[in-house]
Amino acid sequence: MTVLVRTFVTLLIVATGTILCVLLWPRFCLQHCWLSFKPGEKQESSRLTTSGTHSFQSYSRVPDGKPLVRAPCHRCAIVSSSGQMLGSRLGKEIDQRECVLRMNQAPTTGYEEDVGTRSTIRVVSHTSIPLLVRNHSYFFEQSLETLYIVWGPAKVMGREKVGRTYRSLLKVKQMYPSLEIYTLTEKMMAYCDEVFQNETGKNRMKSGTYLSTGWFTMVLAMELCEQIHIFGMISDGYCREKNHPTVQYHYFEKGKLDECRMYLVHERAPRGAHRFITEKVVFSRWAKRRNMVFIHPSWVPALC
Repeated sequence: MTVLVRTFVTLLIVATGTILCVLLWPRFCLQHCWLSFKPGEKQESSRLTTSGTHSFQSYSRVPDGKPLVRAPCHRCAIVSSSGQMLGSRLGKEIDQRECVLRMNQAPTTGYEEDVGTRSTIRVVSHTSIPLLVRNHSYFFEQSLETLYIVWGPAKVMGREKVGRTYRSLLKVKQMYPSLEIYTLTEKMMAYCDEVFQNETGKNRMKSGTYLSTGWFTMVLAMELCEQIHIFGMISDGYCREKNHPTVQYHYFEKGKLDECRMYLVHERAPRGAHRFITEKVVFSRWAKRRNMVFIHPSWVPALC
């Protein structure tokens, strides 16, 4: 009888532990697991505050330098700027996500049916800031609820020796005082380089590589989001498929190079290029460890 009781208690404990693991794993993973691929010493990440929000130490507010503090997102949509989005009619589905992440100067006006209307966070390259400033009434005045995260090298983003891009951000902040603008810390920029080398075996600078805004958006999403739904991002093998649909590089730029041609030009360039296809290989690897879903085109990362 005693043996049966002990067996029953053991099974009960195991079952309870399993249920708790299933229920709590996403929140635990949000705080710790996204860095599981990180080489070397632990990167500064998010910290849980007493109010239940998270303090994201790798993102520094303009101009006071305070870290980004906000609640994590349960379900996120990353909206690619790819021509894949045209005709998708996914706008309503995208807007249903708790947080919507967009990149650079990708607009919503005129494309609402395909890409939605909401922009919770916009991740922007230092090279795209002039484009946003040129159309500041659309990106800043009409989008005061959007949080902007800007990445770039220290020479243009520096705060002590004020870089030209950071100077532009200060002017934008003066024009729109309530606008929330953050920049990646130098430590975070170095960390992203380190991750690229760990994942690819190539030194970013020596290989003549520029990381894409998509790279920084994915890294942010893995820290911020429990579930990540990625719209309009092709797989690394898409451009090798026979009879794959030809789409423009950006959904809002007509008459430019098509997407696959642009990807291949950059992938083969000896220096000064994005490695879009290489990044997709890495994203596929991350998707096996995290709750990521690729939508339109829908694809599942290979098992090996």
